[in-house]
Amino acid sequence: MKKFILLALVAITISSCSKVDYKDPNAPIEKRVESLLSQMTLEEKVGQMNQFCGVVHVSNMDKKAQADNQDAQGYYPGINADTLRKWTKQGLIGSYLHVLTPEEANELQHLAMESRLGIPLILGIDAIHGNCLAPDNTSYPTSIGQACSFDTEMAYKIARQTAKEMRAMNMHWTFNPNIDVARDARWGRVGETFGEDPYLVGQMGLALIEGYQGDMQGGDDVLACAKHLIAGSQSINGGNSVATDVSERTLHEIFLPPYELAVRSGKVGTLMMAHNEINGVPCHSSKWLMEDVMRKDYGFDGFIVSDWMDIERLHSRHETASSRKEAFYQSIMAGMDMHMHGIYWNEEVVELVKEGRIPMSRIDASVRRILTAKFRLGLFENPYCDIEEGKKVRMCEEHRATALEAARNSIVLVKNNGILPLDTKKYKRVLVTGINSDDQNIMGDWSAPQQPENITTILEGLREVAPKTEFVFVNQGDTPKRMKQENVDKAARIARTTDLNIVVAGETSLRVRKGFKTCGENQDRATIDLYGLQKDLVRKVAASGKPTILVVVTGRPNSLVWEDENLPAILYAWEPGMLGGKAIAEILYGEVNPSAKLAITIPRHEGQIQMYYNQKKSIKRYRLVDMSTKPLYEFGYGLSYTTYEYSDLQLSKSEIAPNENIEASVTIKNTGAREGVEIAQLYIRDCISDVTRPVKELKGFERVALKAGESKRITFTLTPEHLRYYNLEMERVVEPGTFQVMVGGSSRNKDLLTAEFEVKK
Repeated sequence: MKKFILLALVAITISSCSKVDYKDPNAPIEKRVESLLSQMTLEEKVGQMNQFCGVVHVSNMDKKAQADNQDAQGYYPGINADTLRKWTKQGLIGSYLHVLTPEEANELQHLAMESRLGIPLILGIDAIHGNCLAPDNTSYPTSIGQACSFDTEMAYKIARQTAKEMRAMNMHWTFNPNIDVARDARWGRVGETFGEDPYLVGQMGLALIEGYQGDMQGGDDVLACAKHLIAGSQSINGGNSVATDVSERTLHEIFLPPYELAVRSGKVGTLMMAHNEINGVPCHSSKWLMEDVMRKDYGFDGFIVSDWMDIERLHSRHETASSRKEAFYQSIMAGMDMHMHGIYWNEEVVELVKEGRIPMSRIDASVRRILTAKFRLGLFENPYCDIEEGKKVRMCEEHRATALEAARNSIVLVKNNGILPLDTKKYKRVLVTGINSDDQNIMGDWSAPQQPENITTILEGLREVAPKTEFVFVNQGDTPKRMKQENVDKAARIARTTDLNIVVAGETSLRVRKGFKTCGENQDRATIDLYGLQKDLVRKVAASGKPTILVVVTGRPNSLVWEDENLPAILYAWEPGMLGGKAIAEILYGEVNPSAKLAITIPRHEGQIQMYYNQKKSIKRYRLVDMSTKPLYEFGYGLSYTTYEYSDLQLSKSEIAPNENIEASVTIKNTGAREGVEIAQLYIRDCISDVTRPVKELKGFERVALKAGESKRITFTLTPEHLRYYNLEMERVVEPGTFQVMVGGSSRNKDLLTAEFEVKK
């Protein structure tokens, strides 16, 4: 009788699932997923776990690319675009990347809709600072510049607009934000991150995630992807994809907090693993990272994607797998859900299941996560985009205005002896030179070339903002790798005939300049000086005796020791996006008062690396015989055309219990002659602890707008979460004892007011 009842219940359950039509938009997503999953073949399931480069990308592969670098170019031996179209029509591909036009996106979706079950594709793209890897989309400042604004509201706004432009092109998944904590200035991807501080990185990353994903009810929402797990920015010698060896404590205290915040918020839909290995274990086969930490500890319920063919590298590079097939097995069993990208996955993963090595339940778990995302995005109901309507969204006036405002807020003035803002009456003839002075390189990495009318270069911005000034331009080319001595010497000669000189130096990050980039993905450096003839250019122009201003367009910290000692003004513009030229000119001429502060420490020399503000106290024992041990510019530092005064730091309590909040309030006064925005920063220090703690840690920040002479009182709230740390047993606790609170305009001790409170036992 019991057996009969059990069989009846199973029959009822199967019957109830079969009654749900997965195409019914009114049915619960969970039931739609189970209904669809129950009808899929093994081959269709494994296909959902595989991603390919777009058919146009594959069609454009030339023989040289195939011969020289098959892996980096996404070349598939023996496979062409028609093969991919056939597989899509058969329902054997679940996702594409490197689809750069809405026409191709719609074509691929049409093919997917012709498959047996009509499962739509999810189309991913590296929309890192806008969807500008595809042409005719808004290019915002790169992430490091956004971080220097300390403006989470602006970050959210940028992400929301990016999501709209992506959906206007039928793209659904951005491989962003990069919430790795940048700890090595030699690493080429610093500009893709939010800097060196875990708290700032976490707050900026979460703001973007919330902006991208919205309420995940379809329409204008896209999936975010928190990447790269983990610590690729602290690899040996700062190399991308190179091994990283750090303690578990450092992982938990520095690198994991932004991911924990993103995942525990319940917001982020996907995660991406890192190229590198951690402590001898490749990230793509790390069960500890994917399953133990992300899923079990943090509760991640989205899907995890590999980075560019990195599963195969378990065999070819790391040599922890005896074959490609074994690499697929290791990665899937460690927690991987989707493979980016390749032609052998489908066949060999199906074999692994049929051989009994990978259980069907493990495949179902991954496919369930991927299908859930597709349903949440509304792709089953709306797999296409309206191309003409999308043109009204992409690079619209509202988005361009945001790009300009974000650029204004991202540019850091690091030196000014009073020459700025510039006086148009005093400086009537101005030399403009340098590789980034009249170039689209201001957009940074992960950008496609744009129509010239959509970009305001720095030279164009200067001419727009100061139309009566004569700007004499000496072209130095578009990359330091192609600079010529005769052009440097020409600029030096002309510099003697002008009233003022502006040199725009830095790095070349624009992706189209293959072979000539000096910054960006896979563009790591041994030094952080200005590359090539740029140092010679700056010094020869300055030798003219005329005032010389340096504007640095870069995706990493550059060493500017001589420049800081000898030039009257230096502007760190980072990569300010498509309208960055106008924003830079507005700041130089005083139409905009700079407000940004450094989100990363600028070392004097690569020999100081690793250099960051939240060091342990033992750093005071650090000595060099050949230079200062202090950084050139500290984290949180940045100048304004006005001045600010902090006073009357007060704590709401002198003692708290471990589970209590405490408030810190301070008065900020604009003591200058013009309005501005000050970025107030709160740091804490655990004075005596069982395990050594940093000399200070950022735990709060606020942008404060103040008119000339105006004062405002602001309040920060410190919660137990801000005070917790990992003790000797690697338990997160609020430790009893004395804590120091520091509030001010940078991480420099001289800029901070201090107060103390006690956490009772």
